Amino acid sequence: MPAVSHDIDRIDVRFDDDNAVADAGLLLVGTLARRLGLEQVTDEMCSVGFRAGRKLSTLVSSLVAGGTCIDDVDALRAGSTARVVGHDTVAATTVGHWLRGFTFGHVRQLDRVAETMLVRAWAAGTCPADGQLVLDIDSTIVEVCGKKKQGASYSYTRQLSLHPLVAVRADNGEVVHLRTRKGSANTARGVLRFVAETAGRVRRAGASGPVLWRFDSGFWNNDLMDLLEGYGDQFTVGIRMQKPVVAAIDGIDEDAWVDIEDYIGAKAQVAETDYGGRRLVVRRTLNESDQPTLVEDWRHHAFLTNLDGDVLEVDRTHRAHAVVELAIRDLKHDAGMIHMPSGIFQANAAWALACTLAHNLTRWTQLLTAAGSGDEVLRAGKTFRRRMLRLPGRLVHSARTWTLRLPSRWPWRTAWQQALADLRALPQPC
Repeated sequence: MPAVSHDIDRIDVRFDDDNAVADAGLLLVGTLARRLGLEQVTDEMCSVGFRAGRKLSTLVSSLVAGGTCIDDVDALRAGSTARVVGHDTVAATTVGHWLRGFTFGHVRQLDRVAETMLVRAWAAGTCPADGQLVLDIDSTIVEVCGKKKQGASYSYTRQLSLHPLVAVRADNGEVVHLRTRKGSANTARGVLRFVAETAGRVRRAGASGPVLWRFDSGFWNNDLMDLLEGYGDQFTVGIRMQKPVVAAIDGIDEDAWVDIEDYIGAKAQVAETDYGGRRLVVRRTLNESDQPTLVEDWRHHAFLTNLDGDVLEVDRTHRAHAVVELAIRDLKHDAGMIHMPSGIFQANAAWALACTLAHNLTRWTQLLTAAGSGDEVLRAGKTFRRRMLRLPGRLVHSARTWTLRLPSRWPWRTAWQQALADLRALPQPC
């Protein structure tokens, strides 16, 4: 056995430190939540249960810290952790009982809370202002366990699940809107109302410039495109390879295809034509095989758009729709929406909205501080949590002053201190 400087088996263990703080970095997100008035707004707008703001703040703090189930809430009550989150914490059983009390109307109230937080965060400095706002709309499968969960059914993935709609801001990954649906819901079910709600939300939040909407082919719908054109907005919408579409693509002259130089992987080309009075942009990629073939085998991907400009740039813009998957990944794996914890549909809808708040708070904490500037942008929630939130600490009181003592030689100490200073400089809620 190799020699060690000490015998690890001789370390004594005691759970007796009332001043210990498990995730001391929650002070950052707690400070921002206080500046945005999360608890106060929830108490004013959400009428389910007593002091709903305290319960929602507890759940959101747990999700920010990496919680994935209701029981994880109790980690906030260990030692002095509750003192750094900026609000009173409640037990996991209380949070679970509160979630089960939600009705459809209460979920809509909680949705108003999420919108108000968006409005206040944008007013604090994250608004796109007069610049273009790019919104990616997509659906996602959230797997559940147990056939008795309300609304759960087998989707096209053959998984027992729910099927929420998500609207994501492309440049920073924040979730602008979310609507929970049954697992059997078609991809495009309810998208017209969802888009109308999202459009109103971003305008109320302060977006005054042009808006570009991006969808995959599951949302292809003439009514949707008519709605967006009525708003004066731009869009790219994927289109399925049905016979009339294939016929339109076959009519493109071979000389019209342009090579895509920046495409990673197989050889790719792009061209355009007209379909139903709208601009149809087609990208084709060459299926390369070890076996020689008599004719080239191309795969086609097409979308409709009202964007002007060079076809290569328009195609590049639509391809960037893939960033929505990164935001959904963070929402599910880093903000707790990897599963739905309750057997009650509306409780799960409320849980999903709490996940969006946790997801957005981590984004806003970066965007409103030096932690999100220059080369130090932390896009993944996991990275942000590891560097800025999961610090062990000890809260001590001396000379009428509370001091949070953190580990020496922490690699990201300077960024953490600057972030706290930036957040504390934000104005207090009215």
